[in-house]
Amino acid sequence: MQDGSSRNSSASDLSPDNQVTIDWDQLRRIIHDHRSFLLTTHIRPDCDAIGSTLALSNILRRLHKETVCLADFEVPPNLKFLDPTGEIHRLGHPRTEEWRQSVEVLVVLDTSAWAQLGGMADFLRAFPGTKIVLDHHVSGDDLGTQFFKDTRAEATGRIVAELAERLNVPLDPASAKLLLAALATDTGWFRFNSVRADTFSLGARLVAAGVRPDELYRDLYENERIGRFRLTGRAMQRAETELDGRLIHTYLIHGDFAETGAVSSDSEDIVNTTLTVSGTQLAVILVEHTPGRFKISFRSRCHVDCSRLAAEFGGGGHKAAAGATVLGTLDEARAKVLDAARKALQQ
Repeated sequence: MQDGSSRNSSASDLSPDNQVTIDWDQLRRIIHDHRSFLLTTHIRPDCDAIGSTLALSNILRRLHKETVCLADFEVPPNLKFLDPTGEIHRLGHPRTEEWRQSVEVLVVLDTSAWAQLGGMADFLRAFPGTKIVLDHHVSGDDLGTQFFKDTRAEATGRIVAELAERLNVPLDPASAKLLLAALATDTGWFRFNSVRADTFSLGARLVAAGVRPDELYRDLYENERIGRFRLTGRAMQRAETELDGRLIHTYLIHGDFAETGAVSSDSEDIVNTTLTVSGTQLAVILVEHTPGRFKISFRSRCHVDCSRLAAEFGGGGHKAAAGATVLGTLDEARAKVLDAARKALQQ
């Protein structure tokens, strides 16, 4: 890992727009000076959200800190293997208000956006203690927190792994598994352009800590639910290409989930499958999780900056992958989103 001294910035410079705002000394002080921590992450969680949250909880407990994980979601069925004991509690737990009043530090992981926190946004606003964000996304909102952000990091799991090293906490097999899940999935199993030489170095250290990559891969990709399998097929059947095949887009409507036996989280990463079509440079999927509300996912492997494209609809993310939410009918949402995608691709 790189030496953290060249990457430090003062607390006054912390903002969601800076590329690197990790003052490791300050972050260590916050951890050492407090006893109790509440960890949360974004709705519709992926492996990075769950993996980095639970790994940080493990690391803090090994420092004899008290931790609780609270978020506005149930862990998706396909990711329950990462949280087999149910450590992540659902917002509304009987002790929610007690935790808000008694916990000293609230840590938001893997998001800097109000919209991605769901009901935890109000919890964050009302939290009286110290509030910090650990994140690697380019875009974000002012959450009224101290930001520890590195947009060069392939995953928030990378930041948690670096923090463990700076806290002199060796990674145990459980934490290493969580962090490898975060790193591997946020890099498309090491195939995205965010991958660099030290991505593999970190992966090697996690494997050396006791992770079995073959078992992790099976848990992630060879344990498919029939509902998700059918939902994916429905999205693929609707896929259309434009602009000589450079743009591919598809959609899922609210009724598709019940008809296929899928759950909301089953739509995650389906957009990545569309990128396997030869000649595709920009992929778009619209998913109606609730009637009249579409989650839009963008994926790029060209000059198009998905974070800027998503920002046109109040969203954000990375250059190669980003998302937003659009209200309206399917026709209305498709018209607005695809018009913006075409313009971005033709610039």
